[in-house]
Amino acid sequence: MIKIIVGRLLQLIPVLWILLTLTFFLSKAAPGGPFSAEREATPEVIQKLNEYYGLNKPLWQQYLSYIEKVARLDFGPSYSYPTESVNEVILRAFPISLQIGTLALGIALAVGVTAGTTAAVNKNKILDYVPMSLAMAGICIPTFVMGPLLAQFFGLTLKLAPVSGWYGLDYTPFPPVAMPAVTLGLFYAAYVARLTRGGMLDVLNQDFIRTARAKGVPGYQIILKHAMRGGLLPVVSFLGPAFAGLITGSFVVEKVFNVPGLGQEFIKSVFNRDYPLIFGTVVFYGALIVFFNLVSDVLQMAMDPRSRR
Repeated sequence: MIKIIVGRLLQLIPVLWILLTLTFFLSKAAPGGPFSAEREATPEVIQKLNEYYGLNKPLWQQYLSYIEKVARLDFGPSYSYPTESVNEVILRAFPISLQIGTLALGIALAVGVTAGTTAAVNKNKILDYVPMSLAMAGICIPTFVMGPLLAQFFGLTLKLAPVSGWYGLDYTPFPPVAMPAVTLGLFYAAYVARLTRGGMLDVLNQDFIRTARAKGVPGYQIILKHAMRGGLLPVVSFLGPAFAGLITGSFVVEKVFNVPGLGQEFIKSVFNRDYPLIFGTVVFYGALIVFFNLVSDVLQMAMDPRSRR
């Protein structure tokens, strides 16, 4: 297991380098620049700004200079926030996205595992058809549709949670994180439910489950002690990209609910041509995806010794 972990960590360097290189040259290939939209700036001022940030140098020099900064874990200054660096923007905005993603993951696992297990135990019955039909509907409905629907019903009609913003006083029973987390959590709960049902059905048909039933082991013990460990392996393998997707997938949700998370900052950086912030967020999200995939693989190896080979 240690060998696999070390190998994955070593793969992180070339993966991030390729990701950064592609993002750098694709961003530079797009027409326009970070200061071309400034109406009040004269051509002389724009030229001075380009010289100050090194944008007037040849492209290969800009690339090598930026790679050198990234090697020191310095993503440079942000063009959109003159008083903040990219590192400071990430440290300010990422905890908000992490809070939403963590709560959404808890909702997805609680709802998805419960629905999938119930459907597997009651195969081809009403308690199988109803959860799986809802899960299929959840997969088909995107977050930018589900978010406004939940905001309209739970936020504006029932007034249970605020539907916009993050800071400030509110008089609702639930905090601002509730609506974005529920929107993301329900979307991924649909996938978790389908994976749980498939994994549990495969395990429940194994010989050791039949043996346990023949010995008179109670049904809840068969599910919790024997079937869960193998039945949840597909869910565990899905957790790595799922958790990374819950954080990176909050782009749309943060925009819908006006949450100042890292996804919102990434969208702003693209529109403002804030190259350092674009590169910094892309590399940061890439590292998160590799890390959470590694955590998922480690959990899978701990639950299933056969996968260690």
